[in-house]
Amino acid sequence: MVTFAPRKSLFDISNENSTTNEFRGFFTLFWTSLFLFVVRTYVRSIETNGYILDFQFATMISRDAITLALSDAVLVLSTGLCVPFAKAIAKGWIPSYTAGIIFQHLWQAAVLGIAVTWTFNRQWPWVQSGFLTLHSFVMIMKMHSYVSTNTDLAYTHKRAAKVLAQLKEATEAEGGWDAALQKAEAVIQQEESASSVAVGTPGIPDDAPAGTTTSYVDARTAVTLRQRLAARAAAGLNADGTASAVKTTGTRVLPPTAAAVPTYPPTPAEILVHHPSEKIADLAKTHAELERELRGSVEGRVRWPANITLRDFAWYQLTPTLVYELEYPRTERIRPLYVFEKTVAFFGTFALLYTIVETFIIPLTPTKEQSFARSLLDLALPFMISYLLLFYIIFECICNGFAELSYFADRQFYDDWWNSTSWDEFSRKWNRPVHTFLLRHVYASTMTSYKLTRQSAMFVTFLLSAAAHELVMAIVTKKIRFYLFALQIAQIPLIAVGRIPAIRRNKLLGNLVFWIGLYAGFPLLCVAYCAY
Repeated sequence: MVTFAPRKSLFDISNENSTTNEFRGFFTLFWTSLFLFVVRTYVRSIETNGYILDFQFATMISRDAITLALSDAVLVLSTGLCVPFAKAIAKGWIPSYTAGIIFQHLWQAAVLGIAVTWTFNRQWPWVQSGFLTLHSFVMIMKMHSYVSTNTDLAYTHKRAAKVLAQLKEATEAEGGWDAALQKAEAVIQQEESASSVAVGTPGIPDDAPAGTTTSYVDARTAVTLRQRLAARAAAGLNADGTASAVKTTGTRVLPPTAAAVPTYPPTPAEILVHHPSEKIADLAKTHAELERELRGSVEGRVRWPANITLRDFAWYQLTPTLVYELEYPRTERIRPLYVFEKTVAFFGTFALLYTIVETFIIPLTPTKEQSFARSLLDLALPFMISYLLLFYIIFECICNGFAELSYFADRQFYDDWWNSTSWDEFSRKWNRPVHTFLLRHVYASTMTSYKLTRQSAMFVTFLLSAAAHELVMAIVTKKIRFYLFALQIAQIPLIAVGRIPAIRRNKLLGNLVFWIGLYAGFPLLCVAYCAY
């Protein structure tokens, strides 16, 4: 359901696919046009006012900066409490699975409550309030994924231990553990010999020593080779070892590289899968599957609970993902020039964003006295440009920068959301870190834990997302209006309408409706929350 694989972001200039895209010139055109527009804005400001910008917005966003930085540092450091909590779960100090879940949710709610209360008490402007609130949500999602995954793995570990005890008990009837392994290895050798003869394996030479067989590998090596072939098939590798699609489910993670396919010696349970006793084979298969869930599946070097360390958690915090895994696909090294490129892109794009906000949005902040239609018209384009720049800063500059520093190889932080023909497609594509979190820990989790249908799970996911967005707007504007909440919930019937075959087939119409909705949505929310 959630997969990780070595991938590059679509706007990354090192992405080979971007250099062959037919529309790559429009990317250059966008930045060139925006640069010329900003320079023209500066020139007109100098001619009119005698200065480039008045920097009133800079004064506002720099207010109480040290306190904000210290508050954010405390927020980030407090997440380190996840490690002793996960260790307590691993050691069985928390009485039950349900108690751990309840304590986890209460703890995360307390973190959010403290952050919101602190924000209100400081009376920060909307930028500082919005930043700390959004970062609090990010930290809470990271904490939730880390603790939930380790809690599930603790449950898996207990099941594996129970199944192993049953397996050992079953082998006693076959003469003991070692005798059962020998019998399973004998079956593997027989299967290998039969398959070798079937494909035309040469017979035994006349001058061969006595006892020579036609089997090229021993039983354990044969199991390892079968694991390799199965892993290649699961990873979507072609016969020549090249990568195709990556198809994994749940917590299984496989990168599309032949070198990354794990090929370790088989465990006793993997050998006992071939035992002639159906009971032993079934128990061994169950135990082997549980053991695979407890081991990182990129390289297989990490096994739960060896991952529960401050060092591992620190790397997870640095990694730009909201879904915790035992292992992620990694890059070989940090490229200083790449980090420098993303840093320059960040500051350059932020300068453009600052200019647009201070020149074309803040002076046009709507009031009740202004025309509603005129406010929408004046703010539509500035908000859209600001949205595009903010998207580029977060998902192309910041996420890629942290991915490089943390050796994180999966850079697919977004898909081609600009081609969306419906709102559900947009919600899946524009912010993949949040989408993957909601997919695993809300949508899939509610279906598994509470036996909800897909439609009910989707409604719960939208409800939680809408409530979180409305909370951010309430903190930023210090008003409770539920405008954004209503618009997000309204997406559910719109999604159903978009799935009507006649509408679904017309991609151009769907994309046009999507862009009109996005253009109207930002200024509409601004007018609603500022003026009403």
